[in-house]
Parts: sequence; C-alpha cells; structure tokens
Amino acid sequence: MTTVVICRDRNGFYKGFTCIGHAGYARRGRPDILCAAISALTIGTINSLEELAGERLSVTENEQTGFLKCDFESVLQEKSSFLMDSMVFSLENISREYGGKYLQVKFEEV
Repeated sequence: MTTVVICRDRNGFYKGFTCIGHAGYARRGRPDILCAAISALTIGTINSLEELAGERLSVTENEQTGFLKCDFESVLQEKSSFLMDSMVFSLENISREYGGKYLQVKFEEV
C-alpha cells in the first residue's frame, strides 16, 4: 500500500508531502498502474513546482522502497498551492476509485 501524507501548518498552508510504499495493485512481475499514476502525480507536481512556479524544494527519494519526501522551503505562492490542490484532489480520487487497500491520503498538521 502507498500512503501519501500531506503536511500543512495550522493555518492550512502546505509545508510538503511524503509518499511511502508501493501500491501493490498489479500481480507480481507486472507493471503496477497505480504506482505509475501516483508517481506521475507526485513527481509531476514536484517538477511543476520547481520549474514552472520557481519554488525551492528539498526532495529525498528512494525508488526501491517507494519513498518520496518533498519539503517546501518557504510559503507557497498561490499558483503553487493550486498545483498541490490538484495533486491532492487526483490522489484522493484514485484512492476512492481503487480503494484504501492500495492508496491512502492522510493529512498532518506540522
């Protein structure tokens, strides 16, 4: 199962997110479309935040364990918050569609 933890401060501003684990949706030895979708959303959001919005991020990843951590170095611009809203919306939809057995989206106040 993949767990995505969205971190926000007490005012609701995004501070970062962590993605942990592999979805385990596909049969052993087959490509996992859920892992691919989750990776596309999270990595695509990181790339957009850096390249399109100019945000400064601290990113740590380990592909084998399915670990991805992204911390924001400052308060996000409005357009960057919209990118995060879009990622969260899409991840929550995937979780509803395929089930919490494969993907859980959680929120944490930091």
